[in-house]
Amino acid sequence: MIGDDSITITALNRCGWCGQDPLYQAYHDEVWGRPVADGQSLFAKLCLDGQQAGLSWITILRKQSGYEAAFAGFDPDALVHFTDADVERLMGDSGIVRNRLKIQSVIRNARAFVAMRDAGEDFARFLWGFVGDKPLINDWQELAQIPTETDESRAMSKALKQRGFNFVGPTICYAFMQATGLVMDHLTPCHCYQSCRDEAESFHLGHAGQ
Repeated sequence: MIGDDSITITALNRCGWCGQDPLYQAYHDEVWGRPVADGQSLFAKLCLDGQQAGLSWITILRKQSGYEAAFAGFDPDALVHFTDADVERLMGDSGIVRNRLKIQSVIRNARAFVAMRDAGEDFARFLWGFVGDKPLINDWQELAQIPTETDESRAMSKALKQRGFNFVGPTICYAFMQATGLVMDHLTPCHCYQSCRDEAESFHLGHAGQ
């Protein structure tokens, strides 16, 4: 019989921002920093990241399914038909953060997305263009080294605002870039660093569409 003293439990080394919350750790391990090429998925994540303004990301993450239900799965073609009555309805929806400006921003952003598409501008290619169509790979060792905004996120923010998006400041844009793998910011000691680096190095935007 093997005694308990022979069992060794090794905790995974993660980027410290995800703490001990299982939901946050799963997001860190499976989603954050892994390249996303689909335009509608990028749109959905950009809208969600905008919802965290003034809040912690875990607050929004815990309500993600509520947001997906409230905003038609972040389908821009459905969202452009949302009316003031829908805004009022969503103001009573406990599954999301009930902030009128943030609710309106999702609808506004959907209209901007559709306008870009109708003008022949591919949303995924537009966003990836700010990093030269390939993930920017960093080799940070400590959280303190990671910036909150960069030249690329400032340029993205400016361009998105020019196209009619809002809640897309440089800090939100950088968080979005980190989350969707435009930037690979897992710390070098993190157990996800090598797998995310491998994904980043092998990523090809290809014919990513809306």
